[in-house]
Amino acid sequence: MGLRLKQHPHKKFVRDILRNKYIYLLLLPGILFYLLFAYGPMYGIILAFKDYTFKGGILGSPWVGLEKFRMLFVEPEFIQAFKNTIIISFGKIIFGFPIPILLAILLNELRFKKFKKTLQTVFTFPHFLSWIIISSIVLNIFGNLGAVNNLLSVLGLERQHFLADKQLFRPLLYITDIWKEAGWSSIIYLAAISGINPELYEAATIDGANRFQKIRYVTWPGMRSVAELLLLLSIGQVMNAGYGFDQVFNLYNPTVYEVGDIIDTFVYRITFQRPPDFGFSTAVGLFKSVINFGLLVTADRVAKALGQRGIF
Repeated sequence: MGLRLKQHPHKKFVRDILRNKYIYLLLLPGILFYLLFAYGPMYGIILAFKDYTFKGGILGSPWVGLEKFRMLFVEPEFIQAFKNTIIISFGKIIFGFPIPILLAILLNELRFKKFKKTLQTVFTFPHFLSWIIISSIVLNIFGNLGAVNNLLSVLGLERQHFLADKQLFRPLLYITDIWKEAGWSSIIYLAAISGINPELYEAATIDGANRFQKIRYVTWPGMRSVAELLLLLSIGQVMNAGYGFDQVFNLYNPTVYEVGDIIDTFVYRITFQRPPDFGFSTAVGLFKSVINFGLLVTADRVAKALGQRGIF
């Protein structure tokens, strides 16, 4: 047998690119997007350790070390916003995360396909509404001059300040978030269910399983890995309040800052209420990213310790 010459890895890499050049060409816009808007601006992170001046720029501004991070923990409003972010985020996970799973299971159990598609359209539609529109709907229903208060007035009852009630604001966030996103999120679970082998349901029927037992022993195991993955990703977004800036910003008001102000809205407010401090804003963003990464890694390790796949 003749000896096969070992091919140089760089030549093999170039040859693979040329062979699949059209695939790489399709990937090029996405790669350029992340290079320009995700990885390129990362050098700006050093602003968190500098006292930025327009004259000195990012590289020429004086170095202040961890001073900006120290400012985070002596700012009472930031501490309150940090607590609110944690509470609202985990509240959304506890109350909102199971709803798309239940919705997907219930939709999957429907036997009338036209009715099922109609319901899917109805449940998915709110996802395409912006939070500005949703906040307008909520204001027209629960505002001081909204439909509910007008009805109370007609009945001779006192008008209520629903949107200024601190006890009602967080439940309002959970309910509106579920209403807007549950239908859209259920699509992922429906896709997972559609990948389950139909023979498993047939075997369960032969064994005498009822519909609830099929859900427990066939449907849920088939979608559990997807649910675990999405749960881990949700934990990795805790410091963003579940992408909740648009929601909170459009629904809250000064009377509920104590329970509704999150880190993102806090940074937005101080940016326009005080002289701009780019170092402080960058420190907040870096702090959030580090905490999110830590939570994601911790959740992944816990999942693996419990015998699940995890992410990494």
